[in-house]
Amino acid sequence: MTCYEAARTMRGFLQPALKTVPTETQLAFAKLSRHRRTHLAEAAQTTLVKASQWSRGEAVAAAVADALEKQVSAHLAKKKG
Repeated sequence: MTCYEAARTMRGFLQPALKTVPTETQLAFAKLSRHRRTHLAEAAQTTLVKASQWSRGEAVAAAVADALEKQVSAHLAKKKG
């Protein structure tokens, strides 16, 4: 394949599209108000930007993901009961 042929082919041709699939906890976090998301991010010792990236299913550090998972789960349990 020449450089010209590579430029002419569709992007993603013969490769599956990569789509992130957020978990239920990530979707629940995304539905919260900005104020609540900020508080949960601070409790998890991270920034709102990193927390928002996590909620979209993007790659973040494992420690950040675990901390956010715990904080959101605790918030949802508190909200239910």
